[in-house]
Amino acid sequence: MPSPQFSICVYCGARPGTSPVYMEAAQAMGALIGKNGWRLVFGAGDRGIMGAVADAARAAGARTLGVIPTHLIGQEMNLRRSDQIITETMHERKKVMLMNADAVAVLPGGAGSLDEFFEVLTWAQLGLHDKPIVLVDVGGYWEPLVALIDHVIDQGFADASMRGLFRVASDVGEVSDLVK
Repeated sequence: MPSPQFSICVYCGARPGTSPVYMEAAQAMGALIGKNGWRLVFGAGDRGIMGAVADAARAAGARTLGVIPTHLIGQEMNLRRSDQIITETMHERKKVMLMNADAVAVLPGGAGSLDEFFEVLTWAQLGLHDKPIVLVDVGGYWEPLVALIDHVIDQGFADASMRGLFRVASDVGEVSDLVK
């Protein structure tokens, strides 16, 4: 019996950001997913770097699973060539995405990406999963976030073990080594 396909959930922005390095990283992430024979689990968006990751993954031969809540259908839907799951709520979307993935990578993004990162980090802290979580620090994008987490630890609001619940990759190329 063949082993199940490794799946990686990618959280990232539904906007392209201000620097071209973000879209370049998104395309590289999609290509990496295809090259490694992985499946992409994503928020089903067709805009910004989220859409670029999915398009590049499919172009590289990867399967994709888009998970979208009903209220976003029509706003950011990229399910044309993806397997799909439609959820009722954003919270359910996050749960379904993590349940269908073996690891998580977080590319640059906004409030939604931060929410997704902190939810999976909190779930790991509570022992609800032990899946690898990787912040892909494209152009130093996540440096302020890592500094904030270090500050939270330094100020006694989290145990130092929190820092071990995620890894930081300086570029997409490091992701393969950090998620397996």
